[in-house]
Amino acid sequence: MSTTSTDPISDLLTRIRNAIAVRKTELSVPNSRIKETIAKLLKDNNYIDAVNVEKAPVGSILKVTINSPERNARITEIERISKPGRRSYVGATKMPTVKQGRGIIIVSTSKGVMTGKQAKAQNIGGELICKVY
Repeated sequence: MSTTSTDPISDLLTRIRNAIAVRKTELSVPNSRIKETIAKLLKDNNYIDAVNVEKAPVGSILKVTINSPERNARITEIERISKPGRRSYVGATKMPTVKQGRGIIIVSTSKGVMTGKQAKAQNIGGELICKVY
């Protein structure tokens, strides 16, 4: 099985969604800077428990701990917004909210990847990566 994907961000989100569906507590994905940044944003916003990068014989592996075995996952819905075939950009004033502010939007801006609230506070727009609730 090949570990390459045409859309690595979508691959990460799908692996998280599938792991939650079968009640796994941990998953491994091939590492990249963007995937690591998205996973750290999810950890900072208390959607997942831990993010670790481990060395592999070739490259590195991103280990994501979704939740502890005795607890339920805190992610109900995780969805990719901007896709390779159709990118979605938005200005700071038009930044969407998820479930009336209970979820987050992850945005790729000129100042890096951040949540929609952070981008709005800094008055920066960018590409909508995904929404999490």
